[in-house]
Amino acid sequence: MTAPTPAIAWTIAGSDSGGGAGIQADLHTFQDFGVHGCSAITALTAQNSVKVAHILATPRASLMAQIGALASDLPASAIKLGLLASSDLVETVVDFLQNYRGFVVCDPVLQASSGANLLDDGGLELIKTRLLPRIDLLTPNVSEAEQLTGLTIATSLAMERAARALVTLGAKAVLLTGGHIEPIDGQRHDYFTDGDHGFWLAGEDIDNHNTHGSGCTLSAAIAAAVAAGHSLIDALVLAKAYVNQGIRLAQQLGAGPGPLAHRGWVTPLRDFPTLHHRAPRSTTEQMQPRFPDCGGALGLYPVVDSIEWMEKLLPLGVGAIQLRIKDPATAALPAQIEQAVALARRYSTRLFINDHWQLAIDKGAYGVHLGQSDLDDANLQAIDSAGLRLGVSTHSYYEIARAHGIRPSYIAIGPIYNTTTKVMKFAAQGLEHLSRWVTLLKPEYTLTAIGGINIERAPRVLATGVGSCAVVTAITEAEDYRIAVEQLQACHCSA
Repeated sequence: MTAPTPAIAWTIAGSDSGGGAGIQADLHTFQDFGVHGCSAITALTAQNSVKVAHILATPRASLMAQIGALASDLPASAIKLGLLASSDLVETVVDFLQNYRGFVVCDPVLQASSGANLLDDGGLELIKTRLLPRIDLLTPNVSEAEQLTGLTIATSLAMERAARALVTLGAKAVLLTGGHIEPIDGQRHDYFTDGDHGFWLAGEDIDNHNTHGSGCTLSAAIAAAVAAGHSLIDALVLAKAYVNQGIRLAQQLGAGPGPLAHRGWVTPLRDFPTLHHRAPRSTTEQMQPRFPDCGGALGLYPVVDSIEWMEKLLPLGVGAIQLRIKDPATAALPAQIEQAVALARRYSTRLFINDHWQLAIDKGAYGVHLGQSDLDDANLQAIDSAGLRLGVSTHSYYEIARAHGIRPSYIAIGPIYNTTTKVMKFAAQGLEHLSRWVTLLKPEYTLTAIGGINIERAPRVLATGVGSCAVVTAITEAEDYRIAVEQLQACHCSA
């Protein structure tokens, strides 16, 4: 079987002779994300881990030739821009981008670590007036954002203002990295905005000074993830995790700070960021308390829409069940939930109420299940204070990072296959993605897989180690629901 053709990503950036940043770091990163990397070199640098001794900007004709050669044969799905060492080179890139329709991320390399400017005032003005309107994402650190906006950035709120100012200058979106801001209770924070929506990515403040090339690697990882088919917001989460892993595993090689480690796809959950929609103040304010666990795997997890189905299924030994009544206007809803809670207690079944968290608290349900949109309005503190378990739906890395910030009792992953029970804005994840997410999440979370799972597919789903299948029509549309439950329970026992 022929392997799939990898996506192509370019880096248009400077060469780091020390191997820690620039195109060297970018190509390492592209390789780890499974994309083919091409490079157009904007500058040759003589540098090591201690200093930048010399910079030679590439002649404009040479950069034009490099870009032209790549465009004619190896067109890019995504491009990362790094050091553009002269006004001429900024102009060259701007001219090319006028007709380029792929994704562009720019890491605005403006200063050496020594503080020396790497671009003249004319080049800086060109970036602000001509380059920013042609890129999809800008990834400055605090000092670069200060140069571009003229603002002083010392707090989380100042980061938000600066990021919005950069969008006003023309960038479609901004990820402002907060590595230069003091950590809050052991957490570092980056802020993303597209002008309409924004969120924070938080990660461990890793005690390792070997961070050379972190900005280059972050932007390259975003470009690679987008080229590989991920959405921008998923790419941000993956790139942040990749950089966290790289810093954690980095080693000193010379006399100065060492480069980030490039160790492939991220698997430890400790490296993944948590995602929040409010500016950080303190970890204790931002992080939810860990919700109570579910007392083991959920096993077969039917999702039903009526008391009648609960009355049919609970006597069959179902260990967990979700009641999903989506019509909030139903006058009988409080009584239905009260009846459901009583039924679940009679059979010692873990009952999760979908969406209606206030009624779940009032009636004493075992837990609540919330979709991503439900999280916007739910009072998570009230749910936790009432002692209820919490399940959260996820369909992407962005949503996993958001769930990880909430620390629920279980995480639902889906849709694994196409489903007809509800309109989905996400494509089917498939078993490969499920396996990857199980590897990432199972060490810390109870999991369940949902979406298009039937008796034929359940063994393959459970072979990933997920531990639970949430099912709807596999039971409710079966010729004999009793036989369907028996067969699905047998699959779980075999797994």
